[in-house]
Amino acid sequence: MSARFDERAREVLPDDARVEWHDTAVFDLRRRRDLAVAEVPDWEALRGQAAAIKAHVLDHLDTLLVQFEEAARAAGARVHWAADAKSANQIVSELLAARDVHKVVKSKSMLTEECGLNDALEGRGIEVVDTDLGERIVQLANEPPSHLIVPAIHWSRHEVGELFHRTMGTPAGESDPERLTRLARADLRKHFLEADAAITGANFAVAETGSLVVVTNEGNADLGMSLPGLHIACMGIEKLVPSMSDLPVFLRLLARSATGQPVSVYTSMVTGPRADAELHIVLVDNGRTELLASDAHKRALGCIRCGACLNTCPVYRRAGGHAYDQPIPGPIGAVLAPGVRAKQGGAELAHASSLCGSCTAVCPVGINLHDQLLTWRGEVRTAGPGERIATRMAAWAMGSARRFDLAGRAARSVWGLLGRRFRGNPAEPWLSSRELPAHPGERFRDQWRERRGSADE
Repeated sequence: MSARFDERAREVLPDDARVEWHDTAVFDLRRRRDLAVAEVPDWEALRGQAAAIKAHVLDHLDTLLVQFEEAARAAGARVHWAADAKSANQIVSELLAARDVHKVVKSKSMLTEECGLNDALEGRGIEVVDTDLGERIVQLANEPPSHLIVPAIHWSRHEVGELFHRTMGTPAGESDPERLTRLARADLRKHFLEADAAITGANFAVAETGSLVVVTNEGNADLGMSLPGLHIACMGIEKLVPSMSDLPVFLRLLARSATGQPVSVYTSMVTGPRADAELHIVLVDNGRTELLASDAHKRALGCIRCGACLNTCPVYRRAGGHAYDQPIPGPIGAVLAPGVRAKQGGAELAHASSLCGSCTAVCPVGINLHDQLLTWRGEVRTAGPGERIATRMAAWAMGSARRFDLAGRAARSVWGLLGRRFRGNPAEPWLSSRELPAHPGERFRDQWRERRGSADE
């Protein structure tokens, strides 16, 4: 990684006003989620059912993948297997090159972000146009998305207006969200009409029918899939549900957890290509099999990418998605990073958590995120020499009641000094975004002794 998490966070949200704005915008999604959840009396039972289905999928993933492949092929789709990101990009690139494709319209897909597909295709001279509005904003800004559901949540409407003026020639000073959306829609329409192929992800895939399920609020994926003669869908191998009867469970959970809607505006099911077109499905592993083999971490593969854990996480809300330096930020990103993207960094992210458990509490499929973060801390050592020395000293002090008492007295004597902000204070990096509580005065133990002595008298 180019910089530490805390350093990146200060670059992404450099001042208190921006931190507060981002925090408020993200937590509003959590508020909407809570209101939507309160309207579902069987919400916890629904979560339990979803968790059980996902556990079944992960326990039988090998057979379900074969079943999905057979059903998808029978419906007319062509299925490809990619062991890693490089292989996935190669497969997609070759499919496009063989059909002389020059322009692709792409709907939001965190898997293709994970694989770096846009860069791979553009390196081969293929123009890629992201058609989700948030994705389009960050693409025009040459940035990665910062949120699973709202990729440009770190952008204000005024900044979007300036970006559109600079890149699309829209009227200067425009900041009305509705008018900006119309301008973006008009610009994207010509790209839809000119595209030679469409690339999508898949929110779910049904093993028994070989169907892909694509969920959006803007309809951009549907338009992209409908116009060109070539549709390439890239999906992680964990996206399966066993049958159509299982699908409604996740559709009830997804929209409410993501944006507080009862249901997303568009839920499209694709079973094979239309008569005059091709459908290619690329099943991507990229570290998932290794996570699957870990009893401690396999449950993370049940994630349905709703973003609820990001919206409630106090660290994500105040650090911003780009601080994670990973395609998937927040608690779920910190859990997946050491496994799925181990070779690209991410081990330090297990420490970017307060372990408050709020992420686990809102996860619609019951992933034990804070437990997994704690486990990763033990498995992936990232502490520097100073942290290791401090940890050993703390362990030594806590190994004896007498040493602990002496250490406490020493710490209290320097509390006021280290708690102040001044040049050269070794605690300054920590204090730059925190405040120590007021000095407690007399120790509890001393107060206890005094009170016991008074009582005896």
